[in-house]
Formats: sequence, C-alpha cells, structure tokens
Amino acid sequence: MTETTHAEAGTATTTAARAHARSQAGTVVDCMPQLPPPAGTLWSETVAAGGYTHLVLPAGAHVALTDRDGDACAHLLLFVTDRPWERLNPADTVKVQWNAYLRLGSQLLSDQGRVLATLVADTSGRHDALAGASTAARNRARYGDGAAHGPSPAGRELLLLAAAKQGLAPRDLPAPVSFFRGVTVAADGSLLPTGSAGSGAEVVLRLEQRTTLLLANTAHPLDPRPAWHCTPLRVTVTPGAVTAPGDPHWDTTPERHRAHLNTAALGAR
Repeated sequence: MTETTHAEAGTATTTAARAHARSQAGTVVDCMPQLPPPAGTLWSETVAAGGYTHLVLPAGAHVALTDRDGDACAHLLLFVTDRPWERLNPADTVKVQWNAYLRLGSQLLSDQGRVLATLVADTSGRHDALAGASTAARNRARYGDGAAHGPSPAGRELLLLAAAKQGLAPRDLPAPVSFFRGVTVAADGSLLPTGSAGSGAEVVLRLEQRTTLLLANTAHPLDPRPAWHCTPLRVTVTPGAVTAPGDPHWDTTPERHRAHLNTAALGAR
C-alpha cells in the first residue's frame, strides 16, 4: 500500500475515524483555548493570526489582551448580554470623552451613554477608535483575498462569524475599536498609522456590565505594509468587580462620572 492509501485506511470506516479522532485528545497546539482554564481564571486562549473568538462574560471580569509577538491587532466589539441592542459605540466613546485616542482610564461607551468597559491597564498606547475593521473587498484589492478562511482574512468577515455564534446578524455589528495598532489624526483629518508597541504589550479591560465580547485578530485596515501581517494574541479573563464610587476611575472626569451613574441607575450591577 502507498503512504496515501495507509492514511486513507486510517479513517476509511466510522470505527477507524472515531479511533483517529480520539487519539488526538490531549494534543496541544500554539493557538487554542486552555481547557480547563488555569486556576484563578475564567478563560485563557491564544487567538491565531487571522482568528477570532467570542465570549459571554460576567460584570466585573478583567479581560487582558496581550500582543504576544508584536504584530497582533485586536478588533473588539462589546454587547450587553441579553440586551444586544445596547452595544459599543466608538463615535460616542470618543465624542463624550472629548478625546479621539484610547488610553489608560478610557471608557468604552454604549449608544445608551452607559459604560461597557474601562481600560484599567495599558502598556501599548497604540490603539484606534476611528478606522474600524477591514472588509473583504478591501482585502481582496490589497492582498488578493479577504475571505474569513483565506490567507488574509478581513476583520469584518471574522466578526460576522463570531457574531453568528452568538445569535447576532450582520446588521447588529457596529465598527469595532482596535488595540495594538495605533492611528493619529493629521491636521487635514486624515488617519496616520503609528504601528505597534512591540511584543508583550498588554491592555486590561474591566467589564462594567454582563458582556458578550467578539474579537477578531487580523491586520489593521491602515497597515501600510504591502503584505498581510498578523501574529497571535493572548486573551486571559479573570474575575473581578465593576468600578464603584471611590475607585479612581469613577471620578476622573465629569463625563465619565455621569456614564458610571447611567450604568448604575440601570441596575446593571
């Protein structure tokens, strides 16, 4: 028998296919969830370059995103679980806080004026709330392919897959915010990419409501390099508490204070 025939014979019957599948138990690869999660965590996963994840997380959870090798780009969407019509609004996020740039202490705001998450740690400083995610058409034009399972997947295509697994439709998806690939606004209003902060950079988001999180790890739409680039992203979720009165983040500005009051008034805590 040829080598190919031997491989085919290994899964040629249902019994053989089952035995082959079960033999893979315990196999560890570079990009995968850790099951069970390590002690003290709710979830731990390495998202491949060109991959995505989707999680339903409790209020107060701390989501640590780590640019492991220096070329990740985390395109993030947040929805209030069981109330998905309330979702991340990047325009309100920058407008209400009078700042086009995400930084330590920034809130990710919903379209209802409530806080979805607070940025409580940041060693990157290279983020974007303005450009959104790449599209299949844009990636086809730039790289020759933009399909979710192709060699240069577009951010929106990956987020659509993540959304579908949470019962969300294309019409439910706003533009995401992106972490680890920064942009600045030039005097003429154009967006200028600033690249990454390098390997090991990390941000931590404290979730202020019970949250459905969608994340795509793929090249930023304004990446100036002619070829598609992306590296794995680590996601680690630990339990915690929401921001409360007396926390330094509660009163940093009048606008942020009001957003926390709006959230607390809903009973989201």
